[in-house]
Amino acid sequence: MGCVIAGGGPAGAMLALLLARSGVEVTLLEKHGDFLRDFRGDTIHPSTLQVLDELGLAQEFLKLPHRKAYDLNLVSDRGDIKIASLRRLPSAYRYIAFVPQWDFLKLITTAAERYPGFRLLMNAEAYDLIREGGAVRGLRYRDESGEHEIRADLTVAADGRHSVLRERAGLVPENLGAPMDVVWFRLPRHRSDRDDTFLRISPGHMMVAINRESYWQLAYLIVKGGYARLTEQGIDALRGPVGDLLPWLADRVGQIEGYDDVSVLTVALNRLRRWHRPGFLCIGDAAHAMSPVFGVGINLAVQDAVAAANLLAGMLGSGAPIPESALHRVQRRRMLPTRLTQAAQRLVQNRVINPALTGGLDPSRLPRDLTKIPLLNRVAPRFIGQGIRPEHVMVKEL
Repeated sequence: MGCVIAGGGPAGAMLALLLARSGVEVTLLEKHGDFLRDFRGDTIHPSTLQVLDELGLAQEFLKLPHRKAYDLNLVSDRGDIKIASLRRLPSAYRYIAFVPQWDFLKLITTAAERYPGFRLLMNAEAYDLIREGGAVRGLRYRDESGEHEIRADLTVAADGRHSVLRERAGLVPENLGAPMDVVWFRLPRHRSDRDDTFLRISPGHMMVAINRESYWQLAYLIVKGGYARLTEQGIDALRGPVGDLLPWLADRVGQIEGYDDVSVLTVALNRLRRWHRPGFLCIGDAAHAMSPVFGVGINLAVQDAVAAANLLAGMLGSGAPIPESALHRVQRRRMLPTRLTQAAQRLVQNRVINPALTGGLDPSRLPRDLTKIPLLNRVAPRFIGQGIRPEHVMVKEL
């Protein structure tokens, strides 16, 4: 068999589609029974929209329930501050689309099912690698019927920031640090509420509010490791800041009945120094866990998948052995975007998020419209919208 991929997230699903589309036999394993997990990243940036366009899926994507953000706004105690605008991007897609990640994954895997070489196994948890002759030759997984093996020319770990297969391969990520964790929850949205998705900062507090039409998906940032301390203070320790930051939600914070109503994202920022072993490759969060800063995680994962397909599909399709040097070319192509994006995330974490959470930053002092700063207006939209070295689909459909 050509390729087996562990992890049905954006990286794994996109790679599976691209390989199947090029005629490669590929099996995708997802350890859950569906894609319906709440509080997953769901910002689809112009770089990913362009990939969908190149695959002929853009119109199908745009039929999904979604919201478009053309401008990015910060709300301070004294009012709104425009951070960036995507309206002048040199792209057909000049916005960020907010869509539930499960809808995005369903779109990708449904498209992959059109190709005879694609197979999706749900409730299939990869737990080990098959090694022969000093190389990885597949994986072992378990499902409701027991334990199984799949042998393949290439095994790809796209199983997230806590990748089991990465660990089995003896690859250990370098921790770059993050000053925050995120408490996720939702509250009902009223028609009289504001209409956009925005960042709210007040000295000592920080929150992201995502408009989901019928409800708000809210991300309240806390100091790294501070969740236990927050819960010890009782649920009002969360309700109070939410009501203070967003007074128009104060009449609804009582619907957060307890900490069972929230989820906690332990933020990690790390990357592997080596993404591969013979016959084995890590992509997406398994290769580099991204901070929520800029909301680029999905898009970096998709770019990894496109690069991997462009560089490896031909060899996989021909049945030729996959030299480790080919896997290293994937890492080499995607390492620069990873490093630069993470460097920018660290800069924001250190200069904005940490000071905001510790009370040392008052955004009210910033100009009302940062897009009027020429250099920032040129760089920020491209960096956020298209990223460093955006990938394009080069493999042909068979």
